[in-house]
Amino acid sequence: MRSRDLIEYLALVTEQGGSDLHLSVGAAPMGRVFGKLQPLTAEIFDAGDVRDLVFGVLKETQRAKLEQDWELDFAIQVENLGRFRGNACYVLGRVEASFRFIPEQIPELGDLGHGPTVESLCKMRDGLILVTGTSNSGKTTTLSSMTQHISRERQVNIVSIEDPIEYVFKHARSLVRQRQVGSDTHSFVQALRSALRQDANIIIISELRDLETISTALTAAETGHLVISTLHTQDAPSTIMRMMDAFPEDQQDFVASQLANCLQGVICQSLMPRLDQNGRVMASEIMVNNQGIASCIRSRRLQQLPSLIQIGANDGMHTIDDSVSHLAIHGFISLDDALLRARDKDFVIASYERHLSESGSRKR
Repeated sequence: MRSRDLIEYLALVTEQGGSDLHLSVGAAPMGRVFGKLQPLTAEIFDAGDVRDLVFGVLKETQRAKLEQDWELDFAIQVENLGRFRGNACYVLGRVEASFRFIPEQIPELGDLGHGPTVESLCKMRDGLILVTGTSNSGKTTTLSSMTQHISRERQVNIVSIEDPIEYVFKHARSLVRQRQVGSDTHSFVQALRSALRQDANIIIISELRDLETISTALTAAETGHLVISTLHTQDAPSTIMRMMDAFPEDQQDFVASQLANCLQGVICQSLMPRLDQNGRVMASEIMVNNQGIASCIRSRRLQQLPSLIQIGANDGMHTIDDSVSHLAIHGFISLDDALLRARDKDFVIASYERHLSESGSRKR
């Protein structure tokens, strides 16, 4: 039997520095704190508890959509607490839900752990930039931080298509028009096509979910717009592969050519548990399109991309192995965690051992 309302459970998460609240039947309310799930209270919810908590924050139209579609993405604003992205769905015929805390202040790119390369990508006039990573890796926060940076630095018309709207932007030097799928537009692809007729300079798409959206985004990127979006992929080669695999085999050579021409960069990121203090730190892989990268994409020699990224430091590139090695060497993460995320474990071990050897030599 529950003893609190939803706002109190959300407050318990935020007070502990957590990011997510999970409400499931037959379980205690769970919070994700510094990347790990933990119970917030000892109470165990039944189906009625969870249903009452979820339905209590939904509008009538949202309740009807949930009961019809069996799943729902939405957002709620809680006074004196903040904004939360919600997802409700049916599990074994019963309503369950998850809520993600959206801080009021959008972090700066540097505070997230990004370097000058990402800021440089924000200066691009056209093309495609992809922010990728697994769930709960901070993609949306990076996307929002890039949008905020552009809005402050440039005088452009930004159209953002989201499902749901998470961070809410204020107009700065730019106009920022946020459209929510389901309430402002029927679909990503409809809103994207509409943005092409709205004098948009920059189009933000919260996620490339289907073939039609990906195809329209590529066309927009080729026709003078800067398109920034996210994908659920772990590194640069798998990102390119995912984009091409969305299309039938007989179209993939053409798509590879499109990507080679319009791709500006890929930002792949992970959030890893910190060794030096509570919290998580970002590890990343940055690929910037240059002549060599474009040639490999066009000819679909994606296995060569990691080597080109490795030698592309002058263009602002680094591999995930470079990133986790740096974090482990400087004591931000453990070597074991670095190896779990590494592409080339031998490289990470060699870098770490070389640092230990050089440190020992300096001390002597």
